[in-house]
Amino acid sequence: MIDVKNLTKMYGTRIAIEDISFTVAKGEILGFLGPNGAGKSTTMKILTGFMPATSGTASVCGFDVFNSPMEIKKVIGYLPENPPVYLEMPVDEYITFVAKLHDVPKNQLKTRVDYAIEKTALGDVRKRIIGNLSKGFRQRVGLAQAVVHDPKVLILDEPTVGLDPVQIVEIRELIKSLAGEHTIVLSTHILPEVTATCQKILIINRGKIVAQDLIANLGTSGNYFMTVKKIENAGIEAISKVAGVEKVSGTGHQISITLSPGCPDNRDIIIETAIKSGLKVLEFGSKSENLEQVFLKYTSQDYRQQGDHL
Repeated sequence: MIDVKNLTKMYGTRIAIEDISFTVAKGEILGFLGPNGAGKSTTMKILTGFMPATSGTASVCGFDVFNSPMEIKKVIGYLPENPPVYLEMPVDEYITFVAKLHDVPKNQLKTRVDYAIEKTALGDVRKRIIGNLSKGFRQRVGLAQAVVHDPKVLILDEPTVGLDPVQIVEIRELIKSLAGEHTIVLSTHILPEVTATCQKILIINRGKIVAQDLIANLGTSGNYFMTVKKIENAGIEAISKVAGVEKVSGTGHQISITLSPGCPDNRDIIIETAIKSGLKVLEFGSKSENLEQVFLKYTSQDYRQQGDHL
């Protein structure tokens, strides 16, 4: 549904995003994760046709975002960080107005508006002025305008920022309920947001993608432990010299091994090297990390690229 290849955006000599590539499959929720200023919003704006890229390609539902911007807008529902609502309008009138902007046929207009209002649980406030609603309800109105024209793809930029805990849970459940019907890109820097709603994660840092995988895999990829009868310095040194091994440390009877990002699966070589060095290996397995540990690892100073990024 979404295919991004070698996308770069420059502001003069400043790099916003650099050579990023990723795909999102139909019905999938992708968590687009990164610290503030990492390049998330820039990427979202390019995908929605809000701004052009400096180089690279991007397509949504088979339409090129640069050559077919009007077609892109028909298949995308977009919720920017600040919902694009008219505060003086009643909820249902605003949603109807947006539906007309998206050329929803007259014979489907009421059905689509009612669907968007029901899906976002706005029924009790549909006649109220948007400016009189709480921020949580305004976010719901923002989501309603994003889904009213039945888009194939939803792009949501920080949809729960500034909400209270109850509102956050409500918006998360709403986003999960939209999966399957819509392909969703959820841009955020809030870690629980991703684990609660997404199947796949992409981490961007200083304009570059530093990790992407299924959430179930990301915390184990490249992190292993080895239980041995006795730790020997010669064994630690031998393992550290295996291609792709970034870090080795030992405590008690357990050796922790971290592989470099993108390193091929060489667990057999690591085990073979350990045995040849004299280590008596009792167990070898993956070492799980939670999302916070993964995020900090990939956005720490060791992984940050030099240069001035937005």
